[in-house]
Amino acid sequence: MTTTELTGNAGLLDAVLAGARKEGRAALIGYLPAGFPTVEGGVRACTALLEGGCDAVEVGLPHSDPVLDGPVIQTADDVALRGGVRIADVVATVGRAHAATGKPALCMTYWNPVDRYGPERFAGELGAVGGAGCILPDLPVEESADWRAAAQRHGLSTVFVVAPSSTDERLATITAAGSGFVYAASLMGVTGTRESVGREAQELVRRTRAVTDLPVCVGLGVSNAQQAAEVASFADGVIVGSAFVKRLLSHGNDPAAGLADVRTLAGELAAAVRTPR
Repeated sequence: MTTTELTGNAGLLDAVLAGARKEGRAALIGYLPAGFPTVEGGVRACTALLEGGCDAVEVGLPHSDPVLDGPVIQTADDVALRGGVRIADVVATVGRAHAATGKPALCMTYWNPVDRYGPERFAGELGAVGGAGCILPDLPVEESADWRAAAQRHGLSTVFVVAPSSTDERLATITAAGSGFVYAASLMGVTGTRESVGREAQELVRRTRAVTDLPVCVGLGVSNAQQAAEVASFADGVIVGSAFVKRLLSHGNDPAAGLADVRTLAGELAAAVRTPR
């Protein structure tokens, strides 16, 4: 399946990524979990992130055992789950963030909740609200055919994750099955801010580009403008999650200040990814 065969808001995601490339810059993709700090607060936060300068947003589906997420996102997931967030709220957050800004919104989720909910049902509801796709970090490509068929029927991209440990053969297998973009994990480990993104990310981007024409977007560890500019110099997209969550967490009982801080950070990062290459 090529990107030209995609319909719906998967096509919008393709257009946004292609537009950034045409401008000679990387795209900025933000992440926030749905239901954090509340369902309504999560919608406002995702919208603020997009209005502040992000080109797209990943809306996380909170999970009780987020094995790939670090302590910051785990804390936010716990807040959301204690608040009673449901899959319907996640889907609604995707739809409302997209409707408010016209920008692509994807869902990032572990496979188990989708499997239990029903892949066809999940894909249908996500597509119906204007979702652009789904990022599935723990779904093996070899077991993804049914999901990918459902996603294509409902105009969704399927984004897979590659890591520095992926062999060249594995990179080719994963990218051949994916669409939208490739999520390149900058390092081995869980999500979270880092002092340095490291050279591994640049080498992974190089190796991934050798086997696919899909945009390669780097996540895990990017937390400030300097790091965003560094990654933007060699990647098609810069993904930032924990840094946004941390800004919201730091304001505790002052949600308005949290939203303002998220919007400010999005603006700083958006300027950074526009640094001339």
